[in-house]
Amino acid sequence: MSALFQPFKLKDITLRNRVAVPPMCQYMAVDGLVNDWHLSHYAGMARGGAGLVIVEAAAVSPEGRITPGCAGIWNDDLAQAFVPVVEAIKAAGAVPGIQIAHAGRKASANRPWEGDDHIAEGDARGWQTIAPSAIAFGGNLGKVPRAMTLDDIARVRQDFVDAAVRARDVGFEWLELHFAHGYLAQSFFSAHSNQRDDIYGGSLENRSRFLLETLKAVREVWPEHLALTVRFGVIEFDGRDEETLRASIGLVKQFKDAGMDMISVSMGFTIPDVSIPWGPAFMGPIAERVRKQADVPVSSAWGFGTPEIAERVVKDQQLDVVMVGKAHLANPHWAYFAAKELKVDRASWTLPAPYAHWLERY
Repeated sequence: MSALFQPFKLKDITLRNRVAVPPMCQYMAVDGLVNDWHLSHYAGMARGGAGLVIVEAAAVSPEGRITPGCAGIWNDDLAQAFVPVVEAIKAAGAVPGIQIAHAGRKASANRPWEGDDHIAEGDARGWQTIAPSAIAFGGNLGKVPRAMTLDDIARVRQDFVDAAVRARDVGFEWLELHFAHGYLAQSFFSAHSNQRDDIYGGSLENRSRFLLETLKAVREVWPEHLALTVRFGVIEFDGRDEETLRASIGLVKQFKDAGMDMISVSMGFTIPDVSIPWGPAFMGPIAERVRKQADVPVSSAWGFGTPEIAERVVKDQQLDVVMVGKAHLANPHWAYFAAKELKVDRASWTLPAPYAHWLERY
């Protein structure tokens, strides 16, 4: 019996299998507003048989967008635009999730196919970026951010809370806080990007403060019976991996104590010059270590996009849920074809009933 196609329960949420579509930015929103593109995209992902579909990073404020084309959830009108997306995901039998985020110093960028760099100074499409410290990311993202004041920190924390309330009220059942990939929360945690000398900088405890405060504040408004998860970069591949991983696992334990239900294990991407060992399932052993040492359910992406690998990492208890990203873009029915490849009995049952009917009958 396939491990990948066993149900997974988290709080009152049950996924029909361990296959998830992770957040993947589409850069197709207008002033934060999702549209027909997003409805078509996410409905297709859900029809393909995945148990969980997590909508792309939705910015908690206009300044928190990566690009002008990024989705947002900083007001009620933007939130209401997600209602058809939520309903389409549910109608296809998947659980609707959303990731909420603030891009920090990586914000105000051109879309990837338009340069993937910071919008030039003086261009009306751009805006002032903010971060823990006035340190540019580097590389093609060279804009120096404004160092956040204590009032800024309090405001952004409240922005996350307000975004969580909106996500809850439009029907999302799985919430992921984006604390990874060099965006705002990750840049507080990393000494590469945080050189503050107040209670939000310096020591590991201080660098962890914004993340923990934000999680705790969101926990107060997010329903206890629904899934509250965090995507967190536990390693940088910068030559200090063991030190960073130990510190990260310690913080994951604190996340768990603060009410987090699951961790999505990822990389820091806090600086551009790193040596990432790209390859099939290269994050699997790291996720397994987090799972065991923090005693918390884990998911991960990066290199799990073949049925055999996805099956193995669940069977070997490296992951509880497998995030399959690029492979889903190439084939939205990835879960169905994975079930066939793994010789799951009546693989068509991974799909909605109308599809299964025709595939079974003829």
